[in-house]
Amino acid sequence: MDEAIKILMAYFKPLALQKNRFFVKEGAICKYFCYVSSGILQHFIEVNGEEKTTYLALKNTCTSALKSFREEIPSRKNIKALTDCELWVITHDDFESLMQLQPVFRTFYHNLIENQIYRIDDHRINLLTLSPEERYLKLLGNDPQMVREIPLKYLASFLGISIRHLSRIRKNAI
Repeated sequence: MDEAIKILMAYFKPLALQKNRFFVKEGAICKYFCYVSSGILQHFIEVNGEEKTTYLALKNTCTSALKSFREEIPSRKNIKALTDCELWVITHDDFESLMQLQPVFRTFYHNLIENQIYRIDDHRINLLTLSPEERYLKLLGNDPQMVREIPLKYLASFLGISIRHLSRIRKNAI
């Protein structure tokens, strides 16, 4: 297994992304799939000039504008560094090579995508069925790191509530 990991890691290259720099901009093709070694990446779209956070990639997670990356089409979203980030990135061609040649990578990727689908599904259901207070408390219980590290405005957007409302919720939760 150690040998397989060495082979896989040879395909990934380090990339430092400074705070407020873009990993990909809407309309551009996403060049990389990445592992976040440190920092926070914000996935967002702009609606009427306002950023709407769709996902937050934290340390020890993988991320990309996946459809753009895999299909080599323009991204429908932006991904920006909220903090200085250290990433390990792989290009489309190297990713495809690993998918073809390394069963370990295919299994890893399958499990990663399956886990992400579960998380996205849970988040969507929570937005529709839980009150803002319940969404915050659930996130606090499930992912306290996110609640501690994400700036308030991005956390509020992710939870689908206003900054003011989130401030009230946090104050009452203490």
